[in-house]
Amino acid sequence: MPQFAANLSMLFTEVPFMERFEQARLAGFTGVEYLFPYEWPAAELQQALRTNSLTQVLFNLPPGDWGGGERGIACLPDRVEEFREGVLQAIEYARALECTRVNCLAGLKPADLDEDLAWQTLVENVRWAAKQLEAEGITLCLEAINSRVDMPGFFLDTSARVMRLLEEVDMDNVRLQYDLYHMQIMEGDLLRTVECLLPWIGHIQFADNPGRHEPGTGEINFSNVFRELDNLGYNGWLSAEYRPATTTAESLGWFQLTS
Repeated sequence: MPQFAANLSMLFTEVPFMERFEQARLAGFTGVEYLFPYEWPAAELQQALRTNSLTQVLFNLPPGDWGGGERGIACLPDRVEEFREGVLQAIEYARALECTRVNCLAGLKPADLDEDLAWQTLVENVRWAAKQLEAEGITLCLEAINSRVDMPGFFLDTSARVMRLLEEVDMDNVRLQYDLYHMQIMEGDLLRTVECLLPWIGHIQFADNPGRHEPGTGEINFSNVFRELDNLGYNGWLSAEYRPATTTAESLGWFQLTS
């Protein structure tokens, strides 16, 4: 049976960030993820995890200037040194939080950047990061994010592009991070796609579409999706990465049905 984690960047935002760990535990989650840990001391996050008996499931590598609109720098040839420094910083946090999975955001490709140069930069950066993480027993995930609604210009916007990247990098600790919301927008046919890609999937996130709200608010049949993942033997984490349509507490009906 898959395990469910709460994304604390989107859920329980009714309270300050450090209080969300307790809220996740009280709601019944056993794992948490969030976009980035770097704003808080690792020791403080570590204590929150231990106090609430929670597993740190995932976080992202440093994304560049997130507040300024950057969404990762892995495909940018003039930011390679910054990318590598970010990988080393992520490793320090992963050690402290006992996190075995980090996600790499490929970034937005500038219109004037050559496609082949961006791709080769991404391949080399991912391969370098994977080698550093391999020594720590950490899996590097690569996420496809839809370029139609949420991130126009995002360099990895389909599962096929991520799979091509995985093939070129050719490292055992590199996996696809499959987000049901993003791939419903870009591809659809979720059940068949998940079945085909399951051997390469390292992590799954979800939200309904349209709106990126909780299951039951849109077009995805989550009962079928969760059942199929169970039938396929997926035993990894399923992370709730959605924006509650009202409050987090009111959005958790789907979770109570799976508990």
